[in-house]
Order: sequence, then C-alpha cells, then structure tokens
Amino acid sequence: MASQLSLIVPFYNEEAAIGHFVKSILPVIDGIAETDWEIVCVDDGSSDATLRELVRLSETDRRFRVLELSRNFGKEAALTAGLDAATGDAVIIIDADLQDPPDVIPRMVQAWREGAEVVLGKRVDRSSDSMLKRKTAAWFYSLHNRLAHIRIPENVGDFRLMDRCVVEALGRLPERQRFMKGLFAWVGFRTVTIDYVRAPRAAGTTKFSGYSLWNFALEGFTSFSSAPIRLWTYLGTIGAFLAILYAIFIVFRTIFWGNSVPGYASLFVAIIFFSSVQIISIGMLGEYIGRIYMETKQRPIYVLRRKY
Repeated sequence: MASQLSLIVPFYNEEAAIGHFVKSILPVIDGIAETDWEIVCVDDGSSDATLRELVRLSETDRRFRVLELSRNFGKEAALTAGLDAATGDAVIIIDADLQDPPDVIPRMVQAWREGAEVVLGKRVDRSSDSMLKRKTAAWFYSLHNRLAHIRIPENVGDFRLMDRCVVEALGRLPERQRFMKGLFAWVGFRTVTIDYVRAPRAAGTTKFSGYSLWNFALEGFTSFSSAPIRLWTYLGTIGAFLAILYAIFIVFRTIFWGNSVPGYASLFVAIIFFSSVQIISIGMLGEYIGRIYMETKQRPIYVLRRKY
C-alpha cells in the first residue's frame, strides 16, 4: 500500500524561484516508489506574482495545494499553517530556494520507513553562506544550548521529515509566539540525522535581514529559557555585595584616616553603570512581559484567506 506524504513549502516573494523549485522537486518525489504526494504551498502574503504562479501550478498538477494567508505573518506562522493543513502519514518541510537539496528527500523517506519518527537534515558544509552568518549561527546554537533546557541540534534548520504522530503532537502546543526549531526539539520522538551540503540559493534573495535574525534569536532565547532574566538577579546580587564591601571600606577609611574629599568621577561612573544595568534589566523584563501579553490575547497564529 502506498504511503501518503506531504511536502510543506513556505513562500514569500519567491516568484523567481518557483520554476527552479518545481523542476527540481518533481523528478525526486516521482522517483520514490510506493508514495502518493501532496505539496502544500503556503503563500505568506507575497507582494509579487508568487501566488499567481502557485495557483497556476495547482490548476495543472492536482498534487499542489495552495494556502493563501491574509497577510505576511512570518515563516513560523506559515509553517504552522502548512502543518495544520497537511494530511500525509509523514510531512517534509523544505524551503523554495533549494538551499536544502531535494535529493536528500529519498534518504529521509527511507529512514522513516525503517522506523525513525523524525529525520533531520544537518548542514555539514555551509560555505554557501557568508562568514558572518556562519559565525553568528554558531554563536546562537552554542549560547542557546547553554542557557535553555531544550537543546537544539546545531546546523539543523527547518528541513526535516516528521511522522504523523509528531505533527499531531505539535498541533497540541497552544502558544502563539512560536519558535519552531525549539518546538520541534521539545516534542522529541525517535530521531535520525542525515548530513548534507548546503547549496547556494537557486534564485531570488534572502528575506531575512540582520535585524529579523536578531529578533528570531531573541525569540529562541526567551521562549525556552528564563536564564536571561535570571542573569540580572545574579548581577544585582553581585552589585549589592560589592556595594557592601565598599561601604565597609569607607567606614574603616574614615575611622583611621579621616574623611577625604569625595571623588565625583567615581560617583559618576557608579551611577551610570548601575542605571544602565537597571535599564537593561527592565528591557529584559519587558521582553518576557510582552510575550505574556501577546499570549493572553489568544489571537490565531495566522489567518487563512483562501485555499486553492
């Protein structure tokens, strides 16, 4: 009996990449024996001709299903929409830019058929990325895995296969502020890793700026660890201890050598330092409170405008 598999592909202004993607993906999935496929394409509020091209595909090939979101909700929301709509016994997430090579998919399917419930694609060669992006990614994984209770596999993105039981477990997670890499790791299940070389983009340009990547990293830290906010408790304790030691020093100096003229420079530095620490700690508190505020609104993760 043939397996029903779902391919989930988020699109945001990827008009130039669609043709390359279709030409690359169809021969791969057609070559996997005993499988029926659906390709769930999620248009995340594109402003170019991406939606029109995807709809045309759905009219010529019935395996293509298109979800049109009402606006740009972000990749995490687009992935959630795709997972909610997918009906396969297993789902595979892949980007349209082909940096994650489709020829890895048959190996993923084979590992799933051998009993794996999650099959991760791990980038063993990221030379197609800039040096800055490789370094910042390495710093993020290292710092996150030191601070968070849930470890995220290094150099593993969204490219993965998940069994139906994993998809259903993800569907039971209610949070609106979603850091999908962390959620994927949190649910667990039997996992196999497949190495691959990350390729250059097939067409178009990346939609992630440095600022959006920073916000993405901040989302990861605050979603799965309270260590950033706990840090300021430790820093405040250390500061109070040093202040007590300095007060004892002042008392003894006054007793034995008298009261000298106070130094304005040291006072200025102390005030600026502790004021800055307070402002930073308030900002960190604000990050967590802001996420609590967004969760209490109970807004949907995405709004679906139409299905094709």
